[in-house]
Amino acid sequence: MKTLKVNIVTPDGPVVDTNAELVSAKAQSGELGIMAGHVPMVAPLQIGAVRLVKSGNQSEVVAISGGFLEVRPDQVTILAQAAEKAENIDISRAKEAQTRAQRLLESKQDNVDFKRAELALRRAVNRINVHDGNL
Repeated sequence: MKTLKVNIVTPDGPVVDTNAELVSAKAQSGELGIMAGHVPMVAPLQIGAVRLVKSGNQSEVVAISGGFLEVRPDQVTILAQAAEKAENIDISRAKEAQTRAQRLLESKQDNVDFKRAELALRRAVNRINVHDGNL
């Protein structure tokens, strides 16, 4: 099966530089599945997991915190605000972030930015799910 070049880049630098047969990502408009020869496009991404299916049915999962996906017939580039491979996720840090965000959302204080706390919770839950393989 044909492969395409996949790059996932954050402001801190590259996270993934590999070849894959299939790239699956969650765009604002819904789930995308991209294979070699896909029509060129650009799409905004949601907080979610990007699955890279490589030859031999091996897969790699990366947690991303939104960004943009650019597709060319032989390449996919993801520009993400933050991205972590499943094996690099610090699960205790992710669970602490989840607890902290939940506390903020449950508090009745007027000075709490609920939208920001909600996004922090979604990012933490995404990282936990990617780490644990609950996709």
